[in-house]
Amino acid sequence: MRLLPFRYAVRNLGRSPTRLALAVSGSAFVVLLILVAGGFVRGMTRALGATGSEHNVILLGAGSEDSVERSEILASVPGIVAASVPGIRVRAGVPYLSPEVHVMLPVSTPGPPSPDAGQAASPRRQALVRGVTHGATLVHDSVSLVEGRWPRTGQDEVLVGRMAPTVLGLPPADLAVGRSIVFGETQWTIVGTFTAPGTAVEAELWVPLTDLTTATKRETISCVVLTLDPYNPDTGEGAEVADVDAFSRTRPDLELAVIPERAYYGKLADFFGPVRAVVWVTASLVATGGLFGGLTIMYAAFASRIRELGTLQSIGYRRVALLLSMIQESTLATASGGLMACAVALLACDGLAVRFSMGAFGLVIDERVVSLGLAAGLLLGVVGAVPPAIRCLRPAISVALKAV
Repeated sequence: MRLLPFRYAVRNLGRSPTRLALAVSGSAFVVLLILVAGGFVRGMTRALGATGSEHNVILLGAGSEDSVERSEILASVPGIVAASVPGIRVRAGVPYLSPEVHVMLPVSTPGPPSPDAGQAASPRRQALVRGVTHGATLVHDSVSLVEGRWPRTGQDEVLVGRMAPTVLGLPPADLAVGRSIVFGETQWTIVGTFTAPGTAVEAELWVPLTDLTTATKRETISCVVLTLDPYNPDTGEGAEVADVDAFSRTRPDLELAVIPERAYYGKLADFFGPVRAVVWVTASLVATGGLFGGLTIMYAAFASRIRELGTLQSIGYRRVALLLSMIQESTLATASGGLMACAVALLACDGLAVRFSMGAFGLVIDERVVSLGLAAGLLLGVVGAVPPAIRCLRPAISVALKAV
């Protein structure tokens, strides 16, 4: 079977610049939407999946395995665990153990001086505030201080995550070192900024543990995070999650639940599964609308050339060859739009901060998402060309040659 030269499809694209611009821009919009949806799902999954460490274990209140914010355990538990559980990682005599308080609080920036001390210049938004000790830097090894210093106990100082401005809907300058924020009826001075790349932790606010328990008027803590040394069967050193679980069973008075940190955040990722499904459904609906628009554009382009198609058939080209040429023409236009969309997504959307109930995360436009976008662009070209091409090639040659 003799095929039409590739330059024929290229030349036909330039026949109507307006139609070409509509096809390219329409496919670019659809592919960009798919890229953003893929980046959203990829970013959320990666942020929750990367937050936990494979060697970390969380001890929290029994019955609160799905939400550490609802958990309450005795403040004496960290000392009991450190003395009773062998195999906790130790450096220079300091165990990798972090007692913490996790609480969602309304946060705002302070307003101008006035008799009303609670007046705020910005709307209050919920943010996760974590009360920590210096042990948190041991168990959360992804956290790095990038500016300022660690907050001091009793000074109402706070450490701000890099993505906290996104959660609070504030410009980064409002959460710079030296500025202040208000939560828990207390004004806190920002003394440092930290980052935890690719995790949900960097959307949090960290304050000294005792300061947060005082501000929230609580006598309990939320959890204890500890790091275990991997168990070595040859030496018998190290520990496993089962060892910590065995300890919790021997102390029913403490009412503890034991869960690996990655398993905890894995449950959170499953909890947000419906959100990811809604994102994909929305993207699919808009892409379907774009596909129907593309069908209309391609039909208009092919219908104006019915006589030309009949002439090509009369000189020996088969309908299959003409169909392939039309698919090439459509795919060239949509692939160009797909490449434009990928460029925009990589330059403008990759790493873009998105707020959600657990904090914030960045869109991830990686090779998998880009491959999905390019495949969507090619699929739009094929699916958008076949139905109008078949309809325009259906008339007999004699009828096609008489078409106006």
